[in-house]
Amino acid sequence: MMMFVALFSGVLFGLGLAVSGMVDPARVIGFLDVAGVWDPSLMFVMVGALGVFTPGYFLLVKPRLCSLSGCAFQFSNQKIIDRRLVGGAALFGLGWGMAGICPGPALSLLASGEPRILLFVLCMGIGLFLVDKVLLPLRWLRHA
Repeated sequence: MMMFVALFSGVLFGLGLAVSGMVDPARVIGFLDVAGVWDPSLMFVMVGALGVFTPGYFLLVKPRLCSLSGCAFQFSNQKIIDRRLVGGAALFGLGWGMAGICPGPALSLLASGEPRILLFVLCMGIGLFLVDKVLLPLRWLRHA
């Protein structure tokens, strides 16, 4: 049952991204281009999403100790803004600004079959693999 809920949630999220135009790289780049011809339409999408999410979070999620599946919520105890966090955020922002695509919309756009999207998702997967298999193990070596 939980797999069905997860699938339904993912499909609903992807449809929301598609209907709102957040999967259109040209629209995203237009939104990020505040010095040029700025397109504020995605700001309304984000404000609308926050307007729906925020009450739900404070009323339904935050008071709970565990998820509906029974798993405990896992929150980071990292409170320090370090080089890795800033570097990762900068890399994400640069990639988003250059391509006009971030991970959620990229997965939604896979259905288009466009070669650039397939290449983007492949590179994203390689990056995730490298961080998991190369960078994270090295971090533990430095602290030993």
